[in-house]
Amino acid sequence: MTATFDLVVHATHEAGIKVGGIGAVLDGLLREPAYNAAVARTLLVGPFNRDHATEMERLFAPRNKLRVRYFSTAGIYDVPETLAQALTEIEMTFQVALLYGTRRFGVYEHEIVLVDARHVRDDVVREYKYHLWERYGIDSYRYEQNPEYETFVRAAEPSLAAVQAIVGQIPPRAVIIAHEWLGLPFVFSLQRHHPGKGKTVFYAHEVATVRPLVENHPGHDTRFYNVMYAARDRGLFLPDVFGDQSHAFKHALLMAAASLDGFFAVGDLVVDELRFLSPHFAQRCIDLVYNGVPSQRISLDERQVSTERLRTYAQNLLGFRPTWVFSHVTRMVVSKALWRDIRVMAFLDGMLAARGERAVLFTLSSAIPTGRRAEDVWRWEAEYGWPVYHRADNGDLVGLEVDYYRAIQAFNQQAQATRIVLVNQFGWDRERCGRRMPPDMQFADLRQGTHLEFGQSIYEPFGIAQVEPLTAGALCCVSNVCGCVGFVHKAGGDSVANVVVADYVTPVAALHLDIPHLLAIGQQTRDMIEAATARKVAMALAERLPRTPEAAHLGLETGFALAQRMSWDVVVRDYLIPAMAAL
Repeated sequence: MTATFDLVVHATHEAGIKVGGIGAVLDGLLREPAYNAAVARTLLVGPFNRDHATEMERLFAPRNKLRVRYFSTAGIYDVPETLAQALTEIEMTFQVALLYGTRRFGVYEHEIVLVDARHVRDDVVREYKYHLWERYGIDSYRYEQNPEYETFVRAAEPSLAAVQAIVGQIPPRAVIIAHEWLGLPFVFSLQRHHPGKGKTVFYAHEVATVRPLVENHPGHDTRFYNVMYAARDRGLFLPDVFGDQSHAFKHALLMAAASLDGFFAVGDLVVDELRFLSPHFAQRCIDLVYNGVPSQRISLDERQVSTERLRTYAQNLLGFRPTWVFSHVTRMVVSKALWRDIRVMAFLDGMLAARGERAVLFTLSSAIPTGRRAEDVWRWEAEYGWPVYHRADNGDLVGLEVDYYRAIQAFNQQAQATRIVLVNQFGWDRERCGRRMPPDMQFADLRQGTHLEFGQSIYEPFGIAQVEPLTAGALCCVSNVCGCVGFVHKAGGDSVANVVVADYVTPVAALHLDIPHLLAIGQQTRDMIEAATARKVAMALAERLPRTPEAAHLGLETGFALAQRMSWDVVVRDYLIPAMAAL
């Protein structure tokens, strides 16, 4: 079978290692047989820092499945002599360092090229920034004090040179994908030197202009989306109601992305947000390419084993064995709206107490991406009972964790039948989480043993983590602004009990407000709507928790079936490949 595409280049900051959501997307797409049948050659390109110890440790860790072919810094030249000479010449010409090799995704190997451009020649950067101004109107002088902006702009030209050395001429059936704004400088370099070569795509994993408008205002999603819908009905665009956003470099790059051939979006709201940016985006075709959902079948017995491990952990921590185990696996950032979990739990507490049931919510979230040192966790556990109790003066609690812990402390003091435990660690095993965690506990137990996963974000372009436990039959409680809701709807998930959607946006319609009053929505209005919505959500969850073996079996079957219809295989076959073919 002949591949449909000769080459697909993914320009991304996660080319070398999986850091977050885009890395999870690449891991899901690039391991699928349908993707590899359609694409003859895949190359990932992005920046790296060879002097960053943690980054290099993760890059070369066995689990990253990296095979280095060229890395002059380490004296590795396992490539044909002509390619080694070409890459060495690029390093000398641009004054950069290159790493070329392959990473394994499932059973498939794909090429990667990383560029350390921290010391790239100044004249190269100046000429490229002038091009950005001349061609796209991007004033780099406004943004060059931002290290994020500089990292990707400085790497653009040598990255293109390295890709050219590796693949030769850009083949006619090539697709070059910029994953978010971080991939755009590379694509702009391609457009500069090889206009019309290959098809260029902006893959929107969010809309960078919108995120701060949602996160940084107390009205959050309740305000923003109601304003967006009202403005759209009146033919207005984002600058008309929220003002000029050109002070933000991400917005400037995003507006320049209008020059690309195609646009992919991970969720229905991302499509709406992109079209809200400007009339130009409103007129473009934007293809939905959802994120996939894990769909591994497990038995009810396997699920029960994991649940019992979680119950044992709860008993070790709290002194009781809960009827129900809830979870929220997430980053500790404002957009995840962890306070909404507490609102729902406050109503659930009385409902479960009336039934004689008890529950624990494990929030696995850390403001420090790498978590805490294992030896610190074990010491804190012995000294004051981490993770049930925390302190803010010793490196335990940092940033947003402080306020969240105070909130759950207040909740736990009043609750009758439920408790919330903050596990602010990266990892879910005894080594990382202390002696009270069962010795055979693994992260998989948290995914397949939970009865309910929370994910009521205020900004969530898709939300893979929110629906990961779906395949194990869990309830998944998500807000209606989560991008996965659209995929659930298209996959027929509205007819099953596994997904509960919390709507914190549309109740505002009953208030019949004009745009100025919608813009004025603040915490008071949002609190009122959140309280009413949280009660409805708690009632739905209390009713749907599986209290009989038959209900548990049905939830497992419907959850797995829905996850299958939302799998990465479906995403590749029904969304990604058709979208690329239509370019």
